[in-house]
Amino acid sequence: MKHIIGSGNPPAKRSKNAPRGAGKPLGSPAKARSGGSRPSPAQLQSAAAPRRVFLPQPVAAEPSQPVEPVEPAALPQATLVTVTEDYAGQRLDNFLIRQLKGVPKTHVYRIIRSGEVRINKGRVQADTRVVAGDVVRLPPVRTSERADQKALAMATEIARHGATSTVGGLAPSREFPILFEDDHVLAIDKPAGVAVHGGSGVAFGVIEQMRMARPGHDFLELVHRLDRETSGVLLIAKKRMALKILQEQFRERETDKVYLAMVAGNWPPKLKVLDKPLQKYLLPDGERRVRAVDKEHPDAMRAVTLVKVRAALPASKDQPLSDFSLLEVTIKTGRTHQIRVHLATEGYPIAGDDKYGNFELNKGLQKLPTGQALKRMFLHAWTLKFTHPSNGKRITLLAELPPELDALVAHVPPAEF
Repeated sequence: MKHIIGSGNPPAKRSKNAPRGAGKPLGSPAKARSGGSRPSPAQLQSAAAPRRVFLPQPVAAEPSQPVEPVEPAALPQATLVTVTEDYAGQRLDNFLIRQLKGVPKTHVYRIIRSGEVRINKGRVQADTRVVAGDVVRLPPVRTSERADQKALAMATEIARHGATSTVGGLAPSREFPILFEDDHVLAIDKPAGVAVHGGSGVAFGVIEQMRMARPGHDFLELVHRLDRETSGVLLIAKKRMALKILQEQFRERETDKVYLAMVAGNWPPKLKVLDKPLQKYLLPDGERRVRAVDKEHPDAMRAVTLVKVRAALPASKDQPLSDFSLLEVTIKTGRTHQIRVHLATEGYPIAGDDKYGNFELNKGLQKLPTGQALKRMFLHAWTLKFTHPSNGKRITLLAELPPELDALVAHVPPAEF
């Protein structure tokens, strides 16, 4: 049936056999809704007065109320992002995850596969490395309601000097004692009991807290890690270029990192090099552990530790539990729990170590009088030497023993550098 709207012809007269209501305008409220019969061609032609015609709206208006036209919503547009030096060399998927905060990772990989993400107008893969100056096309994406709520909470907390964790909880922002800082590198004195980053069972760590405490810093990344119960020097990169150079120095063993550890017993002065492979494994409850294994073990990872006796700490009236040794420990490989496992394997566990230590001795140390009691692991990242990633100068950092450890070895003469 052909619809003719606004033909300009006068209304047709109703014949005797014409349906009831013929000859009246279709917009007549009295008849348009009654009967349910279909309009005839004559009825369509009878709409002589020119009228504006609109598509039906989701909610019908009353016939007596004029319906206003609705302007179409502006379509979301793709955005173009230019890669800076700080992100040069990063994988595309990691670059997008940082740029598209709140977007699920599955969706990030979907828009890469579909070709909606492009670099310099060309299709790319998730493992493509971005280069400084690349122009990345980001398609319009929609975050989930939960992600929007999280972003709003983040903005609120930042305004109140707060922070969000990597697993969704809120945590206070925090600054840590600074040992060194310039435009490329930040070194802090990490306290014991604080994880370096959030993860399984840990809501947040040093890096999340510092990012939220410094919202104006676009780039803050860990150069290396320390165990949660280890205190001392922790290096953070403020530029991607610095991160790449410093991590390369760690891999090539061009850094010099020395720890202070107090172990039970009298360490043999001649035992200076520990070269024993390590293997990671899981306990029945899923907790991670490390142990020394033979070189032929299929999962063996080479680990080299150098040990030097700094002071002998014999038992005394105030501390009658055991003789102890204060050691300077240098690691040439950065394996998980390397120092703790190597020393314990030799029969000299670190005092206070709750994973590889002497548990009965640890309980006794906790009950000693104030000033002699030890309620944490005695392992401290003492010094770190590295080459500055920008000017090439050799930097030496030192973090003094925290008070709870220094009280146990206060009589030991200071070291010379």
